[in-house]
Amino acid sequence: MDLTLIVVLVIVLALFFDFTNGFHDTANAMATPIATGALKPRMAVALAAVLNLVGAFLSTEVARTISGGLIREGDGGIQITPEMIFAGLIGAVCWNMVTWLFGLPSSSSHALFGGLIGAAVVGAGLGSVDFTVLVSKVVLPALVAPIVAGVVAFVATRLAYAITRDPATGRGLGRGNFRYAQIFSSSLVALAHGTNDAQKTMGVITLTLIATGAQAVGTGPEFWVIAACALAIALGTYTGGWRIIKTMGTGLTDIKPAQGFAAETSTAATILASSHLGFALSTTQVASGSVIGSGLGRKGASVRWRTAGRIALGWLLTLPAAAAVGAVAALLVSIGPVGIIIDAVLGLAVIVAIFVISSRDKVTSGTVVSEVDAAVGAVRTPKATRKNRKKKRQAAE
Repeated sequence: MDLTLIVVLVIVLALFFDFTNGFHDTANAMATPIATGALKPRMAVALAAVLNLVGAFLSTEVARTISGGLIREGDGGIQITPEMIFAGLIGAVCWNMVTWLFGLPSSSSHALFGGLIGAAVVGAGLGSVDFTVLVSKVVLPALVAPIVAGVVAFVATRLAYAITRDPATGRGLGRGNFRYAQIFSSSLVALAHGTNDAQKTMGVITLTLIATGAQAVGTGPEFWVIAACALAIALGTYTGGWRIIKTMGTGLTDIKPAQGFAAETSTAATILASSHLGFALSTTQVASGSVIGSGLGRKGASVRWRTAGRIALGWLLTLPAAAAVGAVAALLVSIGPVGIIIDAVLGLAVIVAIFVISSRDKVTSGTVVSEVDAAVGAVRTPKATRKNRKKKRQAAE
């Protein structure tokens, strides 16, 4: 197959992965403010989309980890081919779509890493993967970051409730006002998400350009790559990803405004610190850890451990599952152009099939709102409270 054509195919598939990353991870920033009523669903995803777009331009450290660290390339390394990268992306996209269908907030990042690793090992051997980088900048952050975020969210929630407690009565004072603070904190998470997750696709495209000799070894992403990836993840974010928002917003714990604010600030701080250090962590894992920590931090709240267990299982399976699909795709690629065509057809078939299946059980912004309203911990705004009182008076009359 013509080199230019395969590079174009890789770039298109990488941008589609970036799009799926956007709608897969919208929940990281906006599940909690939607759950507490701080932001309306459509306004929340629009705000997240804009801030993801801005955040993508703020840092390229994570992109450099992908393009010049995890998979060896260039002088002194093993030359990974665009065909292998294409196969790896097939693995990442397929796993992202499957977990989205089931509403599981799995890691898009680990899906990408797994797909690339599986394809690289099959196509170029174990030596193509820098396992030191894998452990130090992927595996360890995956283990540590959710715990750190959860502990910080736990402490922050306790502090928020202690500070706003009336010493005389023991009741809370003005805790509903945290809803307004959530607009800022959730925006910070969306901005942080752009600084980390958008970078991964930039790294993949840059890796492809380096592998074909179109870009020098050791260089970072070009401006057009940054812009394209920023736009793709922003568009994906705006589509909503309502299935995962439903899981994060109402499936793990009943979230009140103070909890939501604590969870979001903890998530943002962890992601921004990791982006600065070039750690390609899972923002989904960080957000989930924060939500669980905030649930444990509020007295009387409960964490739905069965849901948490399903999410944890998704975390464990993501990297090896995506690696397995990437490896199979790489085996097909080794056949030649016919193998690439088979990969593309099978990948498209999986994507279309998942969209068809999902249409039978649609989750929309309206569905998410109704689920939140039915949740025990749903927060009623003053306006909503007045309406409810009016309805009760009318019913009594």
